[in-house]
Amino acid sequence: MTTTADPVPGGRPGDAEHAIEQAAELAAAGVTGVALSWVDTAGINRVKAVPVTALERAATWGVGMSPVFDTFLADDSIVATDVLGGPDGDLRLYPDLDELVPLAGQPGWAWAPVDRITQDGPVHPACTRTLLRHLVSAAAADGVTFQASIEIEFALALPGGVAFEPACRGPAYGMTRLVEQSEFSAELLRALTAEGIEVDQFHPEYAAGQYEVSVGAVNPVSAADHSVLVRQTIRAVAQRHGLRVSFAPAVLAGGVGNGGHLHLSAWRDGRDLHAGGDGRLGMTADAEGFLAGIVEQLPALAALLTPSPSSYLRMQPSHWAGVFAAWGHENREAGVRVVTGSVGQRDRTANLEVKCVDLAANPYLAFTGVLAAGLDGMRRGLRPGPPVVGDPAGLDPAELAERGIRRLPGSLADALVPFEKSGLLREALGDVLADAVLAVRRGEQARAEQLTPEGIAEAYRWVY
Repeated sequence: MTTTADPVPGGRPGDAEHAIEQAAELAAAGVTGVALSWVDTAGINRVKAVPVTALERAATWGVGMSPVFDTFLADDSIVATDVLGGPDGDLRLYPDLDELVPLAGQPGWAWAPVDRITQDGPVHPACTRTLLRHLVSAAAADGVTFQASIEIEFALALPGGVAFEPACRGPAYGMTRLVEQSEFSAELLRALTAEGIEVDQFHPEYAAGQYEVSVGAVNPVSAADHSVLVRQTIRAVAQRHGLRVSFAPAVLAGGVGNGGHLHLSAWRDGRDLHAGGDGRLGMTADAEGFLAGIVEQLPALAALLTPSPSSYLRMQPSHWAGVFAAWGHENREAGVRVVTGSVGQRDRTANLEVKCVDLAANPYLAFTGVLAAGLDGMRRGLRPGPPVVGDPAGLDPAELAERGIRRLPGSLADALVPFEKSGLLREALGDVLADAVLAVRRGEQARAEQLTPEGIAEAYRWVY
């Protein structure tokens, strides 16, 4: 259970005792260090680490870190806004002790996500985990809770330099590919189980060397935490087997890339709002509003969901990447897929899958944007238009326009236009974070302007 209260200097009641108890348990299990992890605006998992003996101090007084990382680019160069990106200031990183876990893929280490506050005590306005936690808590106060998860697609490679050499040659979804990497796959499942991650599915995917892990649904903050933890575990287990992993949206130019699809359902009074209602496909009026709000904001959300120049190598029609602002029933070409599930399970499994997301996205930012859009649609009583059937790429422009189906932005520069115009997303993120998003995205766009598609794929292949 994610800690819901904000950190405070000196610790909240019970933090010191909790940390002392956990430190003793970790030390007895052979753990010597704790990685304190957050995700920056560019989608990179950054970290500071402390020895187990310093966990109590970290839990009560935090660990120092500059706010400059909110304007780091994926290549570690730095851009700036009017308040971020300079040499001044310091933050305190506070581990969420309720999410601390020993790392099965990295013996001797534990991991915990952090919330960030200023030295004076208030929350840091660019802390995306805190932002998401506040949004989820506010929705719960209004009676709406969520179940969420993120699919993890990755390409497994042989060791080497910048180039990508797939670690298996079997066909997509083929048993051959599972046999080729049987030991890695089995150890990965054991490691995730040991870390308390419920794995729903693991299978070979479509692209060269590609696999997917789908994990169980939890609250959105924990779902974002799990996305970070699962990727760290995949990377660690792969390294133990002499392999490399790419989570980049496009490992190779011109092919199918890695997605990071969001699965999300809204609940009220213990009931899944996406099933058993009087609306289309059994949705309640609240679920229809939630869906319509997300679809309406999809072009603006691209700045959060597909935030890398590499993302737009993946976002191609007829590749199941969801490149249209539209929804459909079990339609993998629509930006949002309505998943009804099997008869007998729909009251527990009906959900939305946001397809147009990749793993360059900061998962806390991605959930914040999508939830803010959905809740806005719910409050306004929006209703979605007709569902799309088949591949929207087969419709001519006039028919697309008549049906209100929009192609999502085709470049990072194009994505910033609707994002800047979205008062909803600026309000949800706050000015400091919204400006950081714009600065970082413009910085990434500038990096890529003179690169070929192959150059873009190479530049971002190993960073996420």
